[in-house]
Amino acid sequence: MTQTIVIKIGGNATNHLSETFYQQLADWHQAGKQILIVHGGGPQISEWSTKLHLPVSKINGIRVTGPETLKVTQAVLLGLVQPLLCQHLADHHLPAMSLNAAGVPAIQGDYLDQAVYGEVGQVTGVNRNYINQVLNRQIGVCAPLAVAENGKLLNVNGDVAAAGIARLLGAEKLVLLTDVPGVIVADHVVGQLTQTTAKRLFKAKVIKAGMQPKITAAFDALKNGVKEVAITNELKCSGTSLTKQVAI
Repeated sequence: MTQTIVIKIGGNATNHLSETFYQQLADWHQAGKQILIVHGGGPQISEWSTKLHLPVSKINGIRVTGPETLKVTQAVLLGLVQPLLCQHLADHHLPAMSLNAAGVPAIQGDYLDQAVYGEVGQVTGVNRNYINQVLNRQIGVCAPLAVAENGKLLNVNGDVAAAGIARLLGAEKLVLLTDVPGVIVADHVVGQLTQTTAKRLFKAKVIKAGMQPKITAAFDALKNGVKEVAITNELKCSGTSLTKQVAI
């Protein structure tokens, strides 16, 4: 059985991926693993929204996305971030393909809460056959844009999208790549994190709003069949491993 690894990277990370990142991808690909990269573009979307005098607002770490912001999001993700990432992969002799480029919807979704967030979605399904066809030969690259039943495009938080895709693909591993080495508490990386501890740290505001959707989505993936979930800044480093609650 082919193992699937889903990796989420932020928009800024596209220009700062280490050589060890590309080497790990090469090692996994050579070993026959299926690799899917889900990329964000938050800083670039905020930058272009500001330039265009559009409001930049987040609630609980989720970007409020009006119709005009959705257009900016689509343009930034598919016109700036994704081509650059695919070029970097090609420069490292890694076969990569955009799942957004073929005109085949890779992610299905529905509104998260239109009254609160606007054109923001949650993942309800994936085009498994299409994705597997790509991953059998190449590294897949996917923007977190879902298509609703009515054909409308929805913006999905990148971490939420990656976790949802990993769950629906039955992935062996989900890596949420960040600019910090893991979940940090009192200046130390938490090696293992349970959901109970995470909720306590949320309540105490030790883990800030920006990290909360990432951790919540990661635990959702872990509870729904993804065997290994990690938050880290390097593929070869374990960072923070999320673990299921041990029954006593």
